[in-house]
Amino acid sequence: MATNRLELLKQMVGKDPANSFARYGLAMELANNGALEEGAGEFRALLERDENYAAAYFHLGQALEKLGELDEARAVYEKGIEVTTRRGDLHTRAEIEAALNTLPV
Repeated sequence: MATNRLELLKQMVGKDPANSFARYGLAMELANNGALEEGAGEFRALLERDENYAAAYFHLGQALEKLGELDEARAVYEKGIEVTTRRGDLHTRAEIEAALNTLPV
């Protein structure tokens, strides 16, 4: 089933690269199945097109942490906090802040 879902999401993004929801779903599917670098690439592509997609900052940061890219994860979390603060998304901001606060110094 996961392979079918992954292929379906890839097809959706291929047909409409500007579809933020489909790209987010693809990034999540990849990351959840251990393809962290590819998933991170999809989160980055999403944020390039839609910098206000708040949840992508959290999940990109999580993927980067797992990849050992702590400085980049920190920068992503900080950008996410900036975006969620500007948009008034207090719930997502709190999640991103918690993730940032648990990063090793």
